[in-house]
Amino acid sequence: MRLIRYIGGRLLLLLPVLFGTSILIFLLLRLIPGDPAAVILGLRATPERLAIVREELGLDLPIHLQYGQWLGKVLSGDLGKDFRSNEAVTDLLSVRLPVTIELTLLSLALAIAIAVPLGIRAAIKPGGIADRGSMLLGLFGISIPDFWLGIMLILVFSLALRMFPSSGYARLHEDILVNLRSFFLPALTLAVGLSAVLVRVTRSAVLEVMERDFVKFLRAKGLRERLVIYQHVLRNASIPIVTVIGLQFGYLLGGAVIVEEVFSLPGVGRLIVSATLERNYPVVQAGMLVVAFMFILVNLVTDVLYALLNPKIRGAGA
Repeated sequence: MRLIRYIGGRLLLLLPVLFGTSILIFLLLRLIPGDPAAVILGLRATPERLAIVREELGLDLPIHLQYGQWLGKVLSGDLGKDFRSNEAVTDLLSVRLPVTIELTLLSLALAIAIAVPLGIRAAIKPGGIADRGSMLLGLFGISIPDFWLGIMLILVFSLALRMFPSSGYARLHEDILVNLRSFFLPALTLAVGLSAVLVRVTRSAVLEVMERDFVKFLRAKGLRERLVIYQHVLRNASIPIVTVIGLQFGYLLGGAVIVEEVFSLPGVGRLIVSATLERNYPVVQAGMLVVAFMFILVNLVTDVLYALLNPKIRGAGA
């Protein structure tokens, strides 16, 4: 029961966060210089035509009424229409969102596969090769910008070695091998930054647990070191690791905007960038809201996993 109440309480806290995020997105977008009506009309813009287009788009209304209308439509499932193509924003996002989700999940999986084993090995043998490698990865991953790393990967693995494509995209159900090859370099670009944080957190968490008395007791009983580390130590060290993974998911979503541009992937991030340059309010508002919702949803999942891993909450829930 306590576990259910904990999850319900987290849900109630996330709803005001999403509402506040929608207000922030709406207001900040209006602060960007430029007039959507002028972008739509281009060279045909005259004061009379600008007034007509603004009225058609609802831009002549006070800003609080504009927000109220937009929020009402969002709650009813209508995210608006693209100013330029008059296409429904939900249709645009339904095509772009799977690309961003796949890129993020592959980056996350790649980062976990790199950082967690390396962090464990670094904790088992402090000062060894794995420990030095984890320090090098942490320094490299934090220092290198995503866009620069992406360009360097393209120069080496695409242009020089011709191992992976520098751009392009194939859907997963069309050709899984082509899909994974086109996503490998973008996913690696994002994964390096996350791995830099995750490897140091894993090392510190495992080291801290290894110094506890129950670990010494298990070793004294004669349990194999591998069993002690992977069944007992890692389980107790998983709470900070899972927490960092959840928090860093927002970093992956933010980095996806840049990486999608570098590798020409048709994801939500690239859609938001192009729509911002065109002052395409409905597309930017819907795209940012979806990204914010994904981030909040992942934080909720992280909270649930934290509750399941935490023996106090889990025990009380049982």
